[in-house]
Amino acid sequence: MNVKILVAAHKQYQMPEDKGLYLPIFVGKALHESDQVTLPYLGDNTGTNISLKNPFYNELTAQYWAWHNLDNVDAVGLVHYRRYFRDPSAKGATQNKFQSILTQGSLNQLLHGHDIIVPNKRHYYIETNQSHYVHAHHSTPLAVTRQVIEKDYPRYLAAYDQQMQARSAHMFNMFVMKRPQFEAYSYWLFDVLAKVEAQVDISNYSSYEQRVFGFISELLLDVWLYTTNQNYTECQYMFMEQQNWVKKGGKFLLRKFRQR
Repeated sequence: MNVKILVAAHKQYQMPEDKGLYLPIFVGKALHESDQVTLPYLGDNTGTNISLKNPFYNELTAQYWAWHNLDNVDAVGLVHYRRYFRDPSAKGATQNKFQSILTQGSLNQLLHGHDIIVPNKRHYYIETNQSHYVHAHHSTPLAVTRQVIEKDYPRYLAAYDQQMQARSAHMFNMFVMKRPQFEAYSYWLFDVLAKVEAQVDISNYSSYEQRVFGFISELLLDVWLYTTNQNYTECQYMFMEQQNWVKKGGKFLLRKFRQR
């Protein structure tokens, strides 16, 4: 099976050795043409693209590029330069985490009986997906998302409401999908996000808050998976860098005291 897993990156970083499976892509490249920032990766600014919207869509500009321009592949994946799927056969911790990322052989086995691979769910336990979101982001775009789904995709509404009240989700915009599923998901996702974008004003948001459409999309994957009854399997994920859980915990507590 010919599979390409896009590795979204905005700076130079160590990349997987398997160049046949992993395809590093410079996201937001169109924003750097004038300042001549270059990376040794394929840009997301060729063909039909939304590279200029990278500050608002995050790694989704790579997904959009692949949807319109990546031909002759049987499946498409998306990971982050600091976050990968962990190979099920990997044993214990290694000094070089790149030795533990998902391999072509394990990928073929996972896709043999499933159409989609997603990361293990992230659990919040003490709050819902919706409350976790609004403690960190403006609530208006999320409310508009529900309105768009209710109006244009009403059969997805029940799954959306259920997802908002759930306490776990397949996060990070990570997946591997066979081509038909990738095409269907991308069409639905970008149509929803474009309609939300047309109805919200984010001009006064901070640079972090303006990444809103990338953040919302993390909550929409499960809505699509469950509504369309997809045949998927989960795979462990791993961060390539050490996580500062004390710092993350402090930010979490600060967010609990604000809601917009």
